Amino acid sequence: MPTPTTRGLRRLELSASRPESAMNFYAELFGWVVIAEPGDAYSGWAGDRLATRITPGEDPTWRVTFAAKQPRVIDAHTDTDAGRPLHGPWAPPPRPGEPCWVELVNPVEDDAHWTAELGWTSRTPDEDFTLYDSITPQPRAVTGRLRTDQALPSGWLTYFAVPDLAAALATANGLGASTVAEPRRVPTGHVAAIAGPDERICALLENPAGWGGEHHRVD
Repeated sequence: MPTPTTRGLRRLELSASRPESAMNFYAELFGWVVIAEPGDAYSGWAGDRLATRITPGEDPTWRVTFAAKQPRVIDAHTDTDAGRPLHGPWAPPPRPGEPCWVELVNPVEDDAHWTAELGWTSRTPDEDFTLYDSITPQPRAVTGRLRTDQALPSGWLTYFAVPDLAAALATANGLGASTVAEPRRVPTGHVAAIAGPDERICALLENPAGWGGEHHRVD
């Protein structure tokens, strides 16, 4: 039986050796409301929408949970959980500070693995970049896959929406972050990537019209 397609992001998590310090950085950068949770964990909210949970740990890679019919572990950084997608092509447009895209960077597995595991199709599997589409109720880009020689760790690269990329970079640098990918125009939109004081890397996307920025417009 074909794997039911996953239609968006259910949850996004990051581990850090000092969760409170890491959350303070992201909250200051993105304007999140922070809620302390048991076990030295913290959740950051953009209005009434959960943006990210930060928990104790040393793993430098973002953990992505996609919405599906039942919980399932895909690999060390990917799983599914029951419930509706909070972020994705059918969710409301991302607010400033919300996750607005995720991209799989230099994965070990090929496209066939991911499309089989999560019920997607790959638009351009032979190219360095491809979109993975949900196939129901109609094709929409859920995520992308990128092969690159840029200084980016393998795994999920998370994009956050910002209203002004230059201002967000200045704020991030003032909070102790470093710029690992300078601002540029790519098919997703106007983007840059930063490494926070905890050395975790994320991307900033300016004024995305929807999930995936410009990819949302061409679905």
